[in-house]
Amino acid sequence: MKGSSLMTVVVLFSFLLFTGLFVWLLTLVIRALTKYLKSGKVRAEKAADQRSLGETLKAHRLRCKMTQEFVAESLGVSRQAVSKWEQGVSDPSTSNLLALARLFGVSAEELLRGTER
Repeated sequence: MKGSSLMTVVVLFSFLLFTGLFVWLLTLVIRALTKYLKSGKVRAEKAADQRSLGETLKAHRLRCKMTQEFVAESLGVSRQAVSKWEQGVSDPSTSNLLALARLFGVSAEELLRGTER
């Protein structure tokens, strides 16, 4: 009888220990997920900061609802040149960069800010 009640206590203690451990781990996971979900805005800003110049140019062009052809005609370059800028194959000249900034209604610094080197 003593052996069986001791065994019951050990099993009960083990069950409570593992249940407590499980609840503690579950709490940690929930906290981590909550923190991750709340950091969405920060992650989006960080991703925007790490864009290439081409991605930045394309984002501004799409924001202004312009086609590559329209941008090319406005700057006096070919549509292929605009495409190459957006793909990162080549970079616009300084004068074209300033013209792009005026066309998109932003500063040249804003076009260059946060781009990958």
